[in-house]
Formats: sequence, structure tokens, C-alpha cells
Amino acid sequence: MCGGSFETPCPPKPQMIGLGNLNLMNQSILEACSGVEAEDGGPFGAIVVRTDGNQVVAKGHNMVLRTNDPTAHAEVTAIRNAAAILGKFDLSGYSLYTSCYPCPMCMGACLWARFDHIYYAASAEQAAAAGFDDKAFHDFLKDPKSDNIRTLEHLEVDSVLLPFKLWNAKPIKTPY
Repeated sequence: MCGGSFETPCPPKPQMIGLGNLNLMNQSILEACSGVEAEDGGPFGAIVVRTDGNQVVAKGHNMVLRTNDPTAHAEVTAIRNAAAILGKFDLSGYSLYTSCYPCPMCMGACLWARFDHIYYAASAEQAAAAGFDDKAFHDFLKDPKSDNIRTLEHLEVDSVLLPFKLWNAKPIKTPY
């Protein structure tokens, strides 16, 4: 049964696309369930949809366990799939439906992707109750000294501006 030890089963499979936000969100939840059932990673799924809601372009679920890639979260996987399918990195004109409030990394990826809208279902608190608590990451971003496990340290080096100078010297560049 989809959802593992959770009491609530996954939603029924949608009959058609374009029925609105709740249908699209249910599709992201189904994607999360498929990832759990495949033992690919945590219980998270996401879909990328044209903002007009008429076309699901890509989907993705958490693939951390399958790939041993700590960045293979559902949102990142869906973004990578959409960018590959569409042949572009700017996903303005598209929206993301994700089964859970994005972690800091995924929120950054969503912002870099330039989505028009980001919709989520489960709250960060609900994810934490299921064992996926990213509060320490949010705290670290607010104050890197809040963490006694890892550090963030600025190192001064003479060559720090070299990559930026090389970039700025390019006559043709694609900004993003």
C-alpha cells in the first residue's frame, strides 16, 4: 500500500490533467508514493506544470537512496527532468507542485529555476513529525554560528576575483 506506515493512503489516480491545483497536488503526492514504493528515497514528490495548468512537463521524486546523491530531492529531480525535456534552464512560465514545503536547498533551486508559482502540501512541521526535520538547516542559514557540527568560514585569497573577471571578459555570455 502506498504510504508505508502512514495511516492515510495516497490519493486516487487523477482521471485527467487540468482539473486545478488540488488535482495537480495529488499528482505530486502520487509521485512521492511511487518513490517510496520503489525505495528510491524519502516520501517526497514534485511535478512541473505549465503555469496555465494544462500540461505536466516533468515529475520527480526523492532519489537520495537510489543515487547516493544528497541533492537528489524531489524538487531538484523534477527541475532537472523539466530542464532536460524543455532544453532550457529558465522555467518561468511553469509552476512547481511539491508534496512538502521545500527544504532550503530545494527552495533555492526553485528560485533559480524562476518558477511562476511554488505550491506545497505538507508543512515543514508535518515532515519533521515523519522524521524529516530540516529546522537546523534553516537556522544555519540565518546564523551559521548556530551549528556546533559544521562551520562556514570566509577565506581571503588573492585570486578570488579571477573567475568573475574571466566571465565578464567573455564577449558573449548567457546570464541566468
